[in-house]
Amino acid sequence: MSNLMKLSVSCNLHFHVIEETALILMLRPFRGIQQWINCESFTISPAIPMVESTDSFGNSYQRLLAPMGDFFINTSAEVMVTDHVDIAPGAYFIEIQHLPNGTLPYLLPSRYCESDRFGDLARKITVDAFPGYDQVSTITDWVHNSIRYLPGTSDFPLSAVEIHHLGHGVCRDLAQLCIALCRSISIPARLVVGYLYNLQPMDLHAWFEAYVGNRWYAFDPTQNSLSGGRVIIAFGRDAADVSIFHQFGSGCVLNNMDVQVNLLDN
Repeated sequence: MSNLMKLSVSCNLHFHVIEETALILMLRPFRGIQQWINCESFTISPAIPMVESTDSFGNSYQRLLAPMGDFFINTSAEVMVTDHVDIAPGAYFIEIQHLPNGTLPYLLPSRYCESDRFGDLARKITVDAFPGYDQVSTITDWVHNSIRYLPGTSDFPLSAVEIHHLGHGVCRDLAQLCIALCRSISIPARLVVGYLYNLQPMDLHAWFEAYVGNRWYAFDPTQNSLSGGRVIIAFGRDAADVSIFHQFGSGCVLNNMDVQVNLLDN
């Protein structure tokens, strides 16, 4: 039986802006998906106009024009989440003709998840696994054991093919390799970015979800066990959809990013 955890999460960014730069931000926690937001703060300094909207995946994003000089974005929230992640060994594979329409974009190759390049490897990895959840679990274990998780080693996204050849990567990279392998055997899979309680070293985190047994299940190839205490910010096909900020032009430098996740009394 699951219990609820009250987590305080925050992500504070300090930019130095050389010339006015358009930014698209994705920092607010996702509404729903077994997490409840008690309160939230989102401040920018200096204060400037900002437009907020929702993308095709249901993620909240903010668009603004950052002025010259030091520019600060401070976000925080208190969120209730479960202390465990649901697992379902034996959950069955859903044939493509029976999948919900909303899962279909997560079957196709994307910018960083070239699933059309991994069919042979995925079938080799999962040859003895029951179709569905057990295949995804086997893929996750294979990536965990075959690709080294090295936080802080990647300044820009690499594709699943590149990570497979390189042999190491950050959390986003390992998740995207798992996604490509899952999609290559017709299992919808999507990238998730958010916070993880007790993550070491502390930072924003990425994992993935796969659609089997008529629902989405979480998997994390970077961790020895699939722990709870996860706060979701956004879902997407790959890192191109869920970057916490996109800058347009070279006039903006991120000087510092501070991420905190703390357990509060319920």
